[in-house]
Amino acid sequence: MKIGQRRSKQRELILEELKGLTCHPTADELYERVRKRLPNISLGTVYRNLELMADNGVILKIETSGKNRFDGTAEPHPHIRCLQCGKVDDVMNEAPPPEISETEARGYDVKGCSIEYFGYCPECRTKVH
Repeated sequence: MKIGQRRSKQRELILEELKGLTCHPTADELYERVRKRLPNISLGTVYRNLELMADNGVILKIETSGKNRFDGTAEPHPHIRCLQCGKVDDVMNEAPPPEISETEARGYDVKGCSIEYFGYCPECRTKVH
């Protein structure tokens, strides 16, 4: 198998694993899952492919103060993040993010929208209170 084909197969497998999850894993967490199916894959390969897919709009990268998390659903949608453990979940909301006019954008070249709620997940909430 040629190098380009191997990279493409690795990327497809990473994407398949990510899309099969309802959680929003870190690259390290996803690496552990992918490695079960592709034992010779490196952590660096997983990181590079996730960054490439996020840069190309195939997946979402959720930037946090800790480790970034990744979402197999590329369309912008709200998330909720636990302040204690960093877990990220989707917030189901029927309304799409509002479009803004050039005037509202104050001259910015808008590339996306991120809505994030934060609090304590059910597991951490019992520890905090």
